[in-house]
Amino acid sequence: MAGNYRYLDFEDRKKIEAWHARGDRPLEIAARLGVHTATIYHELQRGYTGEVDAAQREIYSAERAQAVVRENFKRRGRRGAAQASGGAEQGGFGGD
Repeated sequence: MAGNYRYLDFEDRKKIEAWHARGDRPLEIAARLGVHTATIYHELQRGYTGEVDAAQREIYSAERAQAVVRENFKRRGRRGAAQASGGAEQGGFGGD
């Protein structure tokens, strides 16, 4: 079964922030955005600030989540030429 995969963008994250702040459930948010419920749970985890609101719900920040995603993409980077060819001199899986 092939799925429709897409990355959430900053506009999606701002909607998640607003809906989560007003108390909407992740299942409802996922349905509105057309993504899997697990996507919303992962996104909420990514953007939690470590604080809670008056209802004792963790606070989600779209800006924080976007910064985490940008950092993850930056860290992912590209593989170097020696690493791409399986070069043991770069700490690959040589017989050392």
